[in-house]
Amino acid sequence: MQLPTLRLIILALFFLPNHKANAQTAQTKTIPVTLTEGTNLATALSPDKSTLVLDLQGTLWLLPVEGGEARAITDALGDCRQPVWSPDGRRIAFQSYRDGNFHIWSVGKDGSDLRQLTFGIYHDREPDWSPDGQRIAFSSDRSGNYDVWEMELATGKLTQRTTNPASDYFPAYAPDGSKLAFVSERKAGSGLYALDADGKEQLIVACKEKLFSPVWHPDGNRLVVNSQAPGQSSLELVNIGGEVGGTLSKADEDVFPFKLSWLSAQEYIYTSDGQIKRGKLGEKGVDVIPFRATVTLKRAIYPSKIRDFDAKTERPVQGIRSPVVSPDGQQIAFTALSDLWICTKGQPKPQAITNDAFLEVDPVWSPDGKKLAYTSDRNGNMDLWVMDLVTKKESCVYRATETLMYPSWSPDGKQLAFFEADPKAYSRSRLSVLDFESGQAEPLYGSLFAASQPSWSPDGKYLYISAVDSYSDRFREGLNKILVVPVDKSPSRFLSPVAGRTLGTRGKNGPLVSPDGTKIAYVLDNLLWTIDIDQSGNFLTPPRCLTTELAESPSWTGDSQSLVYLATDELKQVFLTDGHTETIDLNFTWKIKQPTGQLVIHAGKIFDGRSEKYLENQDIVIEGNRIKQIVPHQNGRSGRVIDASKQVVLPGLFEMHTHQNAQLGEPSGRLWLSYGITSIREPGTDPYDALERKEAWASGARLGPRTFFTGGHMEGPRVYYNRNTSNVGGAQLELELNRADKLGYDMIKTYVGLPDILQKRVTEFAHAHGIPVSSHEIYPAAGYGVDAVEHMGATSRRGYSPKLTALDHSYQDVIQLIAKSGMYITPTASLHGGLFSLITTDSSFFDHWQFSAFYPEKLRADLKATAVRRTSGPETYSNVEKTLVALMRAGARMTPGTDSPITPPGLSYHAELQSWVAAGLSPFETLRSATSWAAEEVGVGKDVGTVEAGKLADLVIVDGDPLQHIQDMLNVKTVIRNGEVLDRESLTKPNR
Repeated sequence: MQLPTLRLIILALFFLPNHKANAQTAQTKTIPVTLTEGTNLATALSPDKSTLVLDLQGTLWLLPVEGGEARAITDALGDCRQPVWSPDGRRIAFQSYRDGNFHIWSVGKDGSDLRQLTFGIYHDREPDWSPDGQRIAFSSDRSGNYDVWEMELATGKLTQRTTNPASDYFPAYAPDGSKLAFVSERKAGSGLYALDADGKEQLIVACKEKLFSPVWHPDGNRLVVNSQAPGQSSLELVNIGGEVGGTLSKADEDVFPFKLSWLSAQEYIYTSDGQIKRGKLGEKGVDVIPFRATVTLKRAIYPSKIRDFDAKTERPVQGIRSPVVSPDGQQIAFTALSDLWICTKGQPKPQAITNDAFLEVDPVWSPDGKKLAYTSDRNGNMDLWVMDLVTKKESCVYRATETLMYPSWSPDGKQLAFFEADPKAYSRSRLSVLDFESGQAEPLYGSLFAASQPSWSPDGKYLYISAVDSYSDRFREGLNKILVVPVDKSPSRFLSPVAGRTLGTRGKNGPLVSPDGTKIAYVLDNLLWTIDIDQSGNFLTPPRCLTTELAESPSWTGDSQSLVYLATDELKQVFLTDGHTETIDLNFTWKIKQPTGQLVIHAGKIFDGRSEKYLENQDIVIEGNRIKQIVPHQNGRSGRVIDASKQVVLPGLFEMHTHQNAQLGEPSGRLWLSYGITSIREPGTDPYDALERKEAWASGARLGPRTFFTGGHMEGPRVYYNRNTSNVGGAQLELELNRADKLGYDMIKTYVGLPDILQKRVTEFAHAHGIPVSSHEIYPAAGYGVDAVEHMGATSRRGYSPKLTALDHSYQDVIQLIAKSGMYITPTASLHGGLFSLITTDSSFFDHWQFSAFYPEKLRADLKATAVRRTSGPETYSNVEKTLVALMRAGARMTPGTDSPITPPGLSYHAELQSWVAAGLSPFETLRSATSWAAEEVGVGKDVGTVEAGKLADLVIVDGDPLQHIQDMLNVKTVIRNGEVLDRESLTKPNR
């Protein structure tokens, strides 16, 4: 028996670990913030024309039509959007994300009697109330794409009103209720349609622009619709016959994509430019309706987790990446500390089977157990390799121009299935099959977005993959399902063991066909399951749950009787006969590479991370891995001396938003350091992949910066990225939070689909463990202590951003919520247009040694061509620049990040720094954000981020004067990482 999602969420609140500890260790400060503008603000006018209801940052407010003080009628946790009044003026309907799906709700005009009207796993949006008050129309993806639906309020009966395969949405009743207008994306004619009571559809106007929120004129013969094109958002009046009646808004207006309200046949109210406006047909001028809405933020002050950067003792290896059991069940192969290892049961100490400067990942056993296939970047690209375990001979069996990943042996051992990256699409790959005899690889299926490792059926006829299946073509989110791909290239199909529920993260979590072909193993709700299948993959029985603890990276033994998996931080084996588990002992340790002796840097100038002025002619005395003292220069100091008397020494830079993965290979760590970046923050990744990287870099197995990581994005019921972990409340979320604690996450990132009530709970847990929380949200996240927000805009579950409009504006609500709350923001300006703006305006942008050392020359041409395309249309990026300056001037804390590798790592980071200065910030403000502020956001300000006695020796030495010319930060001469000196030569070749 399944409880409703909302009840699960409520029950889960009683099981928050360390809730009392949080209350005891954290203090709370209360901050009132008054909002006078709204970013993507929506309004609706009451039938008696006296009152407006506002959707402001996801809370509904009432406001007198003449303006004034707004009063909240919903709490902040519902994400209440796009309100409409009932014809009698007693209730307000709206879409809400309160339970983790968008549904239609209603509330009394006084804020009482909150009711949920639609239910289920689908999304219901954009309600409109019929003139007779008996029905509500809305858009929903219940039928496999967005269609217009109607609900009878008396009975709850739902009727689907449109059935076209394209998406139909934004329904609007005619004044007499005889027609429904809606927007459609039909290929035969996208535009604005009308539907009569008999189901007959009429195309009112066809257009290429995006249309939003049609509203009928009171005469029933005209409609007003929001139209958006590049650089333009306007209100258009359209006659029912299709003629355009004129543009109501000004050419430079930032009109929001919501319904206007008619005060009369001539006067109307709409929202744009952060304001509520009152206009009149035939007149250009508008009146602004002022409002004030005060929210109260409660911000936790909590102690940061303690990190031991000086440890010299051994610690357990946690970065066990992609463990896979041998067919005989006696050995487990995996990647750790940059190499391949094999652990034999009963012998806890694993043995390294590779030992080189490169990276080997994703090992898989041949069916006879005599060989391992894997990928390695020894030839400069992640290629396919095979090792004979008897002779230890290694051979590259397939080289490609693009990165290869996730090899999988065919049952007869004659083929390897794998994915090859699609160079034209980020994170998409083609499924191919390599034939050993011919040495040729044939594409089988492509291109898939971040799919899982393929698994063969025993007869070699099918490959099983976890892939995302979107609910509609309007929004990208969907469910991870089992994709069955026939090797003969006949049509593929999706299967779901549990309807409406997503499988675990796509990668190493299944589906895995048992060697005898009778079962599929997979991870769902963080637990390990199996389900019986026939030879074609059809399900024969209900699923069987094998674990009560978190399971990751399962693999079958050859007899199909057991599975080995990662139980958070232990290797375990579960046996299908009776369900019992056994722990596989592993005695495997590593330690931080710690330098010894004294190092002296004679610095001509020092930027300490805090002051606008350089310290000059100083000696930075480093003992081991920490700065012992900073004193005036004196010749003859003992130890190694670096002469930087004509250069500038700065704290190592922080990249605050990057998503790394093993497929980037060994050079990725050296690339970061070469660009002067000694610390990176990874807000979303496979945690075991991140731990392997963290431990390899810290131990010296590979060169690289410090990394501060989290696991997968904590997401709601629907997912998109392979790293999204779907959470619907209850014990499942507790398992994920327990993993964050055991694996030592440095932060937690909640993603766009996690409902506010669960985000609040995650935040309390994280603060109890001394780690910050980040998300894409600003409110109510700012109200209950979320520490940081990512991107100026980026993905939003609503289809529009509460932070950034279609024309790239952010208004007073965004500025004040971020600045007053003390939240950090990583705006990723380079991602929003800064990178391409620089490419088109700075002819020397690529002229630095790091680019030549790490990037192919072809990338220069590709980026320049993309920049020309991206900047050829109307320019709205300048609005992002204005927001950067407004945030800083309002007292907000910003930190630089890029979302690489969507953009080139390192290169785009310096584009970010230069973009800030181009926007109007000073080099000092930019570099302070990149060093001391970034360290403080991560929670390591006591150890890094400034050049001070007692701090870790993470430094960069550059030529020039970066406080005057930010471009000089590319003139990196030497990097010191944890006291280890790395010059240009050591950074441009593999080191081991």
